[in-house]
Amino acid sequence: MIKRLILWAAALVLFISGVLPVLSMFYSSLLLDGHFSFSNYLHIFSSEREWILLKNSLTLAFLVSLISLFLGVPLGLLLGKADIPFKRQLSLILCIPILIPPYIMAVSVDNCLGQEGILRLFLPGWVLRSLSDHYFGLGGSVFVLSTVYLPIPMLLTICLLKNVNPSLEEAARLCAKWPLVLKEITLPIIRPGLTLSALLVFVLCLGEFSVPSYLRYQVFSVESFTQFSAVYDFGSATAQSMPLAVIALLLLVAESRYSRKNLFLSTPLVSGTKRLEIALGKSRPYLFILVSCLAFLIVIVPLLSLFYSSLDLSIYEEAIKVAGDALLRSFFYAFLGASLLAVLGFLSAYTIKNRQIWCWRLVDMTSLFLFAIPGTVLGIGLIATWNNPWTQFVYSSLLIIVLGYLARYHVLSSRIILSQLHLISPSMEEAAQLAGAGWLSRMVFILAPLSKRAIMAAWLCVFLFCLRDTDISLIVYPPGCETLPVRIFTLMANGSPGLISGLCMLMVVSVLVPASILWHLRWRR
Repeated sequence: MIKRLILWAAALVLFISGVLPVLSMFYSSLLLDGHFSFSNYLHIFSSEREWILLKNSLTLAFLVSLISLFLGVPLGLLLGKADIPFKRQLSLILCIPILIPPYIMAVSVDNCLGQEGILRLFLPGWVLRSLSDHYFGLGGSVFVLSTVYLPIPMLLTICLLKNVNPSLEEAARLCAKWPLVLKEITLPIIRPGLTLSALLVFVLCLGEFSVPSYLRYQVFSVESFTQFSAVYDFGSATAQSMPLAVIALLLLVAESRYSRKNLFLSTPLVSGTKRLEIALGKSRPYLFILVSCLAFLIVIVPLLSLFYSSLDLSIYEEAIKVAGDALLRSFFYAFLGASLLAVLGFLSAYTIKNRQIWCWRLVDMTSLFLFAIPGTVLGIGLIATWNNPWTQFVYSSLLIIVLGYLARYHVLSSRIILSQLHLISPSMEEAAQLAGAGWLSRMVFILAPLSKRAIMAAWLCVFLFCLRDTDISLIVYPPGCETLPVRIFTLMANGSPGLISGLCMLMVVSVLVPASILWHLRWRR
């Protein structure tokens, strides 16, 4: 009885924090002056501007997902299967953009191309002016978001390669070289996972608003945020958010059906099983230089430009004075959200693995859907749900931010812990049950200790994403609860370039320490 009660409670938390806000937002979009009406949706479908915004959003998402997949899969193959040197360090460098708020990368590249940017030391003025003129708009948005979301297909490729049965590749290697083996054996096996990575990049890019807003590229998410924050037209904002949520839902359903039809079933690899590694031979130093140059150009150079723009120590003193309180709040909110999500993710992972309640699949798909929908959509839904006289204790406190974290990043903790639970033999829990241990004792003293490294990795991963969150926090934060990413974003309009660079560097340094710890845990495992 206690088992089902706790597992149903975990599922209910996910419903209250994520599903209920989306349903509330949809219901609010159908009301006009207190009466049922489709006028908000009719305006969207009848306005030429809205169709242009939708076309811009789909174009940006398609180009970013295509470029990310085109670069991420080869990088994943090199860093996850080849004998390229310093793969651990290169992987961490390439993952930095996804660990910080996306608009920081936009600011960094803008600093590179500015008249006082670091690139002026290497490129002539007319080249910089030409690059700067083409940066604002679609081209710059595609470049920045491709850099930000490149780690998704790269990391998924690395993880999926570890689950490929090496005996299949060994058999193919008897009569074929590695390029043909990868094409005919390895890539077809991991294709469902690669499809999921492309889909995640597409829907995440579809809902991104900070980068297009900074680079002045008009998309649906920017328009929805403007209608809500500037005009406070709640009906139009919610109606303009719903198409993005519907597109994300349809794509996830299609991907789920595709994955089930193309699922490659393999037995888990025994611990210590030797995986095949690609020997690059003479091409090894050239490929290392190629990957290093890519990491240097798209990550190191932009971050160096921030550092170059904020060399004066007085800038950091002013940054701490302006945003020190916001930094402390960000750490506290991220710590609280990560701690709650570690527990919730552990319970949800157990539910999904053992199918303990009838809606276990719905829990899994819902968590993925809430991660895929735009953060602005979820934020507007949270306001629609909790902005009532009897729920002001939630709406006017940090609870509303934490609820947004629980909904948005639930899938990260549950999927990381689920991967570890699949490696634990059911006989462990069965033996404890035969010895008389209750379900709660088995969870606390058997499964949790065996999953401690995955729980720690999930905690750190969620902590990083809560720390860098901008979309939800910017929409829902109450007075006095401003986080560092929100403070930086609001100061970009009228803050000095040096101060903005200093604040961005403060944000980057804040995520590098926990990110390094997480990377160390991942590579040890």
